[in-house]
Amino acid sequence: MKEFIANIRTAIIGTLDAKGDPFSSYAPYVYDNNRFYVYISDIATHAKNIQRNPKASLFFVEDESKTENLFARKRVSLQCDSTKIVRWTERFEEVLGLFAKKFDAKMVNTLKKMTDFNLYEFKVTYGEATFGFGKAYFVGGENMDELIARTGDNPHHGVK
Repeated sequence: MKEFIANIRTAIIGTLDAKGDPFSSYAPYVYDNNRFYVYISDIATHAKNIQRNPKASLFFVEDESKTENLFARKRVSLQCDSTKIVRWTERFEEVLGLFAKKFDAKMVNTLKKMTDFNLYEFKVTYGEATFGFGKAYFVGGENMDELIARTGDNPHHGVK
């Protein structure tokens, strides 16, 4: 899973609005210490949604132009709990440093000055991955970063 997502620079974020309707958007992300991080503006709908409901999903999908078969695109879908990281804390500075290394440092420094932008951490609680026909997995393990072959029933359905 880590190798696959390492080649994707943005995550599709699924959230729920105030009425419980789904909303999808995207944001650049970094992955560190088994957590995903996005830095987004409070003006954005997905930011408002995760402030209201910290349950969210992250979706990573193979580029259409690079797939062998559009019906079997490689993909990872992760269910997460999100937490806002307080501005100016040590962790905030560490993660923004990772953003500066991965992306355009000048752009990250500009965004850092915009106080309507906030950093969110996503902790994976459940996931699924598909890497082609017959190559379907659950995401599990102690750090929620291991692929476990799918064989029949989903052990996570119905579990709260």
